[in-house]
Amino acid sequence: MSGSIDDTAVLEALFANAPLGLFVFDADHRVSRYNPSGRGMRGLSAEEVLGHPIEEFAPGLDPDAVKALIDEVLATGEPLRGRLVRGRSPSAPHPTLALQVSLFPLDDPQAGTRRLVGVVEDVTEQQAAADRLAVLSRMHTALGTTLETGAVTDGLVGVLVPAFADAASVDLLDDDGGPGTGSAGVSPQGAPLRRMSFAPADAGRSREDGGSRPFPFATPYTQALGDARARLVEVSRDTPWLAAAPDGFAPLMNAGVHSMIVAPLVVRETVIGLLTLYRHRPEPFEEADLDVARQAAATASAHVDNARSYQRERTVATALHRRLQPGAIADLTAVETAHVYLPERAGGGWFDVVPLSGARVALVVGEVAGQGIEAAATMGQLRIALRTLALQDLEPDEMLTHLDEVAAQIAADEGRGGNTGDSDVATCAITVYDPVSRHCTMIRAGHPAPLVVAPDGSRHTVDVPEGPPLGSGGGRSYAGVETELPQGSLIALHTLGLLDAYDDDRASAVHTLANVLASTTRPLEELCDTAVYRMAPSRQNDAVLLLARTRAVPRDRVADWSLPADASVVATTRKLVDRQLAAWQLDEAVFNTELVVSELVTNAIRYGTGPVRLRLVHDRGRLLCEVTDANSASPHLRHARESDEGGRGLYIVMRLSARWGVRHGRRDKTIWSEQRLDELTEEVPQAAFDLDDVPEL
Repeated sequence: MSGSIDDTAVLEALFANAPLGLFVFDADHRVSRYNPSGRGMRGLSAEEVLGHPIEEFAPGLDPDAVKALIDEVLATGEPLRGRLVRGRSPSAPHPTLALQVSLFPLDDPQAGTRRLVGVVEDVTEQQAAADRLAVLSRMHTALGTTLETGAVTDGLVGVLVPAFADAASVDLLDDDGGPGTGSAGVSPQGAPLRRMSFAPADAGRSREDGGSRPFPFATPYTQALGDARARLVEVSRDTPWLAAAPDGFAPLMNAGVHSMIVAPLVVRETVIGLLTLYRHRPEPFEEADLDVARQAAATASAHVDNARSYQRERTVATALHRRLQPGAIADLTAVETAHVYLPERAGGGWFDVVPLSGARVALVVGEVAGQGIEAAATMGQLRIALRTLALQDLEPDEMLTHLDEVAAQIAADEGRGGNTGDSDVATCAITVYDPVSRHCTMIRAGHPAPLVVAPDGSRHTVDVPEGPPLGSGGGRSYAGVETELPQGSLIALHTLGLLDAYDDDRASAVHTLANVLASTTRPLEELCDTAVYRMAPSRQNDAVLLLARTRAVPRDRVADWSLPADASVVATTRKLVDRQLAAWQLDEAVFNTELVVSELVTNAIRYGTGPVRLRLVHDRGRLLCEVTDANSASPHLRHARESDEGGRGLYIVMRLSARWGVRHGRRDKTIWSEQRLDELTEEVPQAAFDLDDVPEL
């Protein structure tokens, strides 16, 4: 005989046998009904649960947190789902308890009360796994933002403490001696380790911070160094290995450490250090935690290795970069110089001071895109190329045009883009100063403009057009600006790295720098230091500052004549030279100088056009002879035949000069000769006339 199913009995069976913990709370937060078979509820009697608030039979939960959840649902009437509540349960397998709680309101209009149904699921195991994954995720994020070894190890212990361990330390071998060895080829078990990081900062330490010494043998530390295997270690006062260094390990016992993990840091099968984790919280480390420690150690090892590789490359790049910078700068007639160079990231900042003909000087500051060895090498190529171009007596705009072609070739060799922004290789600013005329030519290619301060400390405004950066080639043109500077003016060329602390407020940065340089009577070295102190450049980019205080050649050390283009004036020039050198008391230089001037003036009259200009400059230990004509064609050496009666003039000039060359202007050319007064003789070298193959003009 069939009977009807009792709906109440079915509901009761479903409630009582549900796999989750089910509770019915009254308005006073007390349990009026519960499911004794739910996970986490077994072992609790009805007397312990019914009529009691949940915090009385789950003492590990925060009662205020539970009460707040219930009040929230009763006040809003809205269900609450999947809220995580943490606590401690000494009777559970894991002292740390994680419960996922959902609350649903039950309205009873007839009784005039509002009750709640709570669904509780023990997610301790799942949450512990999620917490471990969260630690690893945070670690990857923290370690992936730096290439400094100390920052890597600090970030590692900062992530692990207190989320995963109560204390953590990282110790690195002082030096790698090869696979399986420590410092200088010694076994890593006996190699000294340096404490890099420890957390928490105020905890007792088993080793001095930054100390370099071996761990005592035999201990879990030396065992991990020897076999490169992570190990979970229980610690108590009668643990045998503590006797290896009772005083050294006393802080472990004083801190109540009962569980630790020692994980080696390994790179390419070579141990480079140890990661050690300590716990004194109620729950000890377990096997699942050992897996987390292994992953943390592996990740940290890779980042430490990257940081060390970067540091080694940076050291090499910095050394190369410094080696490619100019050495000691000679005392020049044109300017007094000083500089500061801060190779913070071994980038491509560079400077140069290039002596030019006519006592002039070229001041150069540039910056190559990128950093590291490649940037240093590119910087070296550009600096040498620019120096070579400058020594060819090219105009500043021609120098930049040719340098742009060199940079474009470098970009092509490096596989950079063609005529795109990616092909920009470098920026550069050039200032050429002439101490005779006190004229100064400034030009730049994508670089900050030079700053000029007058002798009275006021800023001398020079509007230098900004040309395109170097690297695209194609014969791009650059326009400079010429200005006349009073003696004692201060010229400052710099890279953007000097202004980095001011972010995008470049105008304010330049104003601050101008205020620093306004003290024009102070030594240039002091001004360089003060500029660094005031500007406080960031350590993110190289910073270069080149200062030059202008000088002027006294007027009584310069003789200048304009001569007609007539062969008869050659004899006159010899008399003018004789008279001028006598006034300068340079009688020993008369014969050679007369010969040089005669040959140059004759050449200008014969092959040039228009009037001829002769200039002599008596510059500290040097005598400069310059002959200018309006013909732009350059003379060059040729080999004369034995039967030729002439054609040896330019060769004679070359043999009598320490240096000589041709300088082209916009509408003329100048052939110049430089004699060293301490090397002058009264006789023409015989070798100038008795060689078998004598070149001619």
